Amino acid sequence: MDAYFHERNSLIDQDLALRRDRVKVKTSTPSELLADGIVRGVRAKEAYSVWHPGGEPAYYGDDNTPHIFPGMEFLTARDIILKTKLFNILLKMPKGALLHAHLDATVNARTLLKLALGHPNLHVRTSRNLSFTNLTSTIPEFRPFVTSPSSSFGLTDENYAPGEWVSIHRARESFHERLGGPAGFDKWFIDSLMINPSEAYEKYNTTSKIWRKFRSTFEVSSELIRYAPIFRGYLHEFLKSSVEDGISYIEARINFHYKFMFGQDGLENIPHREWLVALKQVVEEFRRSLKEQSREDEFIGIKIIYTTLRHAPPEELEWYIEDCIQLKQEFPDLIVGFDLVGHEDTLKPLIDYIDPLTRFKERQNELGIDIPFVFHAGETTGDGTKADMNLYDAILLGTKRIGHGFSLYKHPKLMSICRERGIAIEACPISNEILRLTSSMPMHPLPALLNQGVPIALCSDDPAVFGNMGLTFDYFQVLVASETTGLLTLGQIARDSIQYSLLQSAEKERALELWERRWSKFIETIVHGHHNQDALRN
Repeated sequence: MDAYFHERNSLIDQDLALRRDRVKVKTSTPSELLADGIVRGVRAKEAYSVWHPGGEPAYYGDDNTPHIFPGMEFLTARDIILKTKLFNILLKMPKGALLHAHLDATVNARTLLKLALGHPNLHVRTSRNLSFTNLTSTIPEFRPFVTSPSSSFGLTDENYAPGEWVSIHRARESFHERLGGPAGFDKWFIDSLMINPSEAYEKYNTTSKIWRKFRSTFEVSSELIRYAPIFRGYLHEFLKSSVEDGISYIEARINFHYKFMFGQDGLENIPHREWLVALKQVVEEFRRSLKEQSREDEFIGIKIIYTTLRHAPPEELEWYIEDCIQLKQEFPDLIVGFDLVGHEDTLKPLIDYIDPLTRFKERQNELGIDIPFVFHAGETTGDGTKADMNLYDAILLGTKRIGHGFSLYKHPKLMSICRERGIAIEACPISNEILRLTSSMPMHPLPALLNQGVPIALCSDDPAVFGNMGLTFDYFQVLVASETTGLLTLGQIARDSIQYSLLQSAEKERALELWERRWSKFIETIVHGHHNQDALRN
């Protein structure tokens, strides 16, 4: 039997040899190994006490169902996750970089409501009279006005004419009691910006259905965020919440599809360059506030991946390409990449844009600038579909990373290329699950990519819509869904998020050094906490 077990262990080692975290596991410090074991112990204990469907779970979902398991549907499990010891351990973990987040869905919906209510000249309207039956399916439309065109009626008044603008304060204060009054307005506002469990798992239970709801949240948020006074406060809240969750560096995707933002005067007249000027000012203010708290080492910075929507005709893309180039020339340290976004299953594939994208690379060579592609690709369950084939074109066009890459595991050659060329996958597990690419975390292909040695950066994608603010929830879901994945794996993923960022070499070196310091403190916190618990028990 000794020979059998020797051969068995050898086979397991060979199978795991490609894993991205394998080298780190073998070179870990005693404290890291101990912390990894402690976290695995907590996970094992809570797998039974919290999640075991055959036992008596300590917590239940909102519908009081006992059928819960680690890595189950996030929107149903969120309140349970918050109560776990494992989540509270991960809250303190330094997450490294957030490399895939769409700026217009990165601030908590309730915070955005508070920002909006701070601007009385913001107005709201609806396309129909609100009622019990249509409230959840009617989304608000917002716009600032200096000279108020405000209706004398509220949105829920029987005399309200659909399409008339109402000041946001009047709309809220006059919201009919039968619809919940001001609190009902708040709920309606927040619900229009988020996806709830019944929408994700019942009403919109396919990718095409849930994307309709998903798109509608951006129709609401973009109108608010594109108001310059809100934009500044919104950016500050995004930076603040990110740092509080242990994120030290961000590469945010800004959708430049809209060519102008609304100014204080209520006119749509603020061009893209002014968006970036405002961003730089907010970042400088945020840095100063951190320095005053002696926390400046917690924030490396934020850079921007220029994005536009993939439904534009190829000839229209030329305008955005030139705009991106101009912004890069004026803000060389801020613009670091280019991407096309939108529902891959229904919008144009990358191959439709091959001419303008090729010319884009030629223009960069002519001008001596570098704006790497960082393409969304393979955010689909398809195999051989146009969305799936985006993976081939993204790689051939030289993408530095792949956004989502959900279908990559179906392509062994492409996985090999990603491993060899260092093309990291911006994995967004909670987003993938809620948008119905997978039913749960144990069904997600992420372990297949990890086992093939493909570098991974965990990302939140659109946390304001999904409720997975920061990165702790995504790290949690990945950890509980795999017996192989441990704390050391999460540490390697965090390191890779910095390693495969678009920071310059010197910036990257400093970011990694600061992260390693915070990681060491985090490890010691786990070890000391465990020792203290042992002492109390003895």
